[in-house]
Amino acid sequence: MYLVHEPDCPEGYFGPGGLHDQGAYFNCTGGAAGYIDRLLLGPSHLYQHPSLRIIYGGTQPYDPEGILGYFTSIFLVFLGLQAGKILLMFKEPKARLIRWMTWAILTGCIAGILCCFSKNDGWIPVNKNLWSVSFILATSSLAFVLLSICYAVNDVYKLWSGGPFYHAGMNSIMLYVGHELTHNMFPWRWQVHSTHLNELFINLWGTTLWVIIAVWMHRKNVFITV
Repeated sequence: MYLVHEPDCPEGYFGPGGLHDQGAYFNCTGGAAGYIDRLLLGPSHLYQHPSLRIIYGGTQPYDPEGILGYFTSIFLVFLGLQAGKILLMFKEPKARLIRWMTWAILTGCIAGILCCFSKNDGWIPVNKNLWSVSFILATSSLAFVLLSICYAVNDVYKLWSGGPFYHAGMNSIMLYVGHELTHNMFPWRWQVHSTHLNELFINLWGTTLWVIIAVWMHRKNVFITV
């Protein structure tokens, strides 16, 4: 993938194109990933207004869940499978925690090496839209760490029941549909000056409201499933 050369674009480019790098690669949106999608699927079958256009402009359609992203998605599922196999094969908490943390350290170190422990640089930068290998490994490392912490706190030492978050998990379909229908409505969201801090607060506020709704539904014994 990193050796694919798109016409009029540098080899190994995976940037957003448009105005990125002073517009040097204006029509190279998505690099090789976008090029392969446009080649195999055709431009009309891709997102015509990708989110990256808001910042970088450009004219090329681009689908962040493209063909090449399937391979890294499968790899992420494989890493999740390892967590499950450890849970089934090893019964002692210590054995489980050691192996999960080993995976966390291994995937985290490889991700750091690939991106050179930087935010936007390195051989393979961390890129969520492309689901790059470094992004998969970095998020997997964090997931292994969080799994280990939750397992130790909830199941081993019994320090926390998992509430109120397990209430949300028991009504996840309802919360997902509700969020899709109301995410731009008051009181979940309102018009503010768009800054990172404001967006963080509004998203945390919206999440808190849905958790409160999930707790209320749990107490009323209301569960919506498929």
